[in-house]
Amino acid sequence: MSAKGGPEVGAPILDVTDLGVTFGTDTGDVAAVRGVSLAVRPGETLALVGESGSGKSTVALAAMGLLPGNARASGSATIAGTEVVGASDGTLAGLRGRTVSMVFQEPATALDPLTRIGSQVAEVIRNHRRVSAADARREAVELLRRVGIPDPERRASAYPFQLSGGQRQRVVIAMAIANEPALLIADEPTTALDVTVQAEILDLLRRLAAESGTGVLLVTHNMGVVADFADRVAVMLRGEIVETGDVEKVLLRPGHEYTRRLLGAVPRLVVDEPDPAHPNGSAAVGTEPVVDLRGVSVVFGRGRRAVRALDDVSIAVHPGETVGLVGESGSGKSTAARVALGLVAPSAGTVSLFGTDLRRARSRARRALRAGIGVVLQDPVASLDARMSVAQCVAEPLLIHRRGLSARERRDRVADALERVRLPRALADRAPRELSGGQRQRVSLARALVLEPRLLVADEPTSALDVSVQKTVLDVITDLQGELGFACLFVSHDLAVVQQFAQRVVVLRNGRIEEQGSTGSTLRRPETDYTRRLLAAVPVPDPVLQRQRRADRLAASAGPSA
Repeated sequence: MSAKGGPEVGAPILDVTDLGVTFGTDTGDVAAVRGVSLAVRPGETLALVGESGSGKSTVALAAMGLLPGNARASGSATIAGTEVVGASDGTLAGLRGRTVSMVFQEPATALDPLTRIGSQVAEVIRNHRRVSAADARREAVELLRRVGIPDPERRASAYPFQLSGGQRQRVVIAMAIANEPALLIADEPTTALDVTVQAEILDLLRRLAAESGTGVLLVTHNMGVVADFADRVAVMLRGEIVETGDVEKVLLRPGHEYTRRLLGAVPRLVVDEPDPAHPNGSAAVGTEPVVDLRGVSVVFGRGRRAVRALDDVSIAVHPGETVGLVGESGSGKSTAARVALGLVAPSAGTVSLFGTDLRRARSRARRALRAGIGVVLQDPVASLDARMSVAQCVAEPLLIHRRGLSARERRDRVADALERVRLPRALADRAPRELSGGQRQRVSLARALVLEPRLLVADEPTSALDVSVQKTVLDVITDLQGELGFACLFVSHDLAVVQQFAQRVVVLRNGRIEEQGSTGSTLRRPETDYTRRLLAAVPVPDPVLQRQRRADRLAASAGPSA
């Protein structure tokens, strides 16, 4: 594949000079990007990193000409020599999908749920090239094969919901490369993926860039991904680039204090050191489990369409203890969490919550049991009602489970809950949309803990957050667990976070427990090949070490030579 529509060899395919972006709001203008200059050359990957609100995604959208109507751009951004800033809709339409393509973080929003996969890929082809429907269909199948979709002829007839998250992201990449773009902009392309799928997607993008000479602008908060994939790095802070350079220089010898702080917040997987004392303390020895799954199986559907999501799974979480559930997508992690919450009834086995068998609990008793559970989900935007204020969101559990409280008592409890998660009381009257991602997640945490629950279930609560905000949220949970003594069932695909946060870990694979034990021993001395593969797929924020880890992983997956 050759980059089409590109400039002469060696010249930047993306050239941004003194870019500024200002958003007009009801309270005045907000400068989101100020004086940004960067370049991406053919075959090169430039990583744009920084905290939420730093302006990195705004730069990417400006380069695509996709800024919203209330945005004003100044300066210059050229793609293959064509100016994007101030360009007409016709000019931009000619660039997008042909010369430049974009891969977004969430493939579910990029794919039409009502259109078959093959048709969506073929549509992208026919939008930019004069080919017959039959030829576009054949080319779509070949693209699906190229990005690693198994049985592409059959999968082309599938709908997005019939594919896994990793497969959907591969489809999005197939659409992005369908017309051989000279530039690929990837905005958090692996954030929602487990570590093995993430490694496969990065391998795929690396191979495609090498084969085609495509330049890549990678927007990410994952420093391990940067170390694994990028050639150069640009670090953004409050709308400006504060440091740029070769990936080894920036990650191993950062020159700016902000870059050092950012790297210092990255959770690092440790596999070759003695087990440290865990910062979260330990479970109450000899106490009855807060939640106890024994021999649990869950089967969805019937007959030939039946899917066994869990198979003879036993997990217990004690007061004051954090248990991490890890595994690939489809391993059963979230199903196990939903069983613990009483939201999914097991097909076999028993579930005990606070010493009560959920099968025998009547509706009123179940409601009382659920008052002792707090839940924090991955996406606070979806879990917080946009029509409510922050105070109303946090107070909602009190209205359901503590009906005897007066309005003043509710206000006091809400204020205390916000204070516990390190949010100022002044935020109580704001809408969730007016907060940053990290602030919204802490509002979700305040709501989960306002009843002072005995069990906190956290399902990927930090995967969409940048590293410094992630550290703040995890520190808050750790401090509150020490204060309130609740048990925590922590679902995550980030093994480094689990290693730092959980005392015990359960590794799930295809609905069964692959192995479990203390976090230190399981992640430092895994007993199974599957756990070792999971650990090998975790990228580390050291480019030199990561190159060696990638080589070892690829050699292991290739097996012994004939």
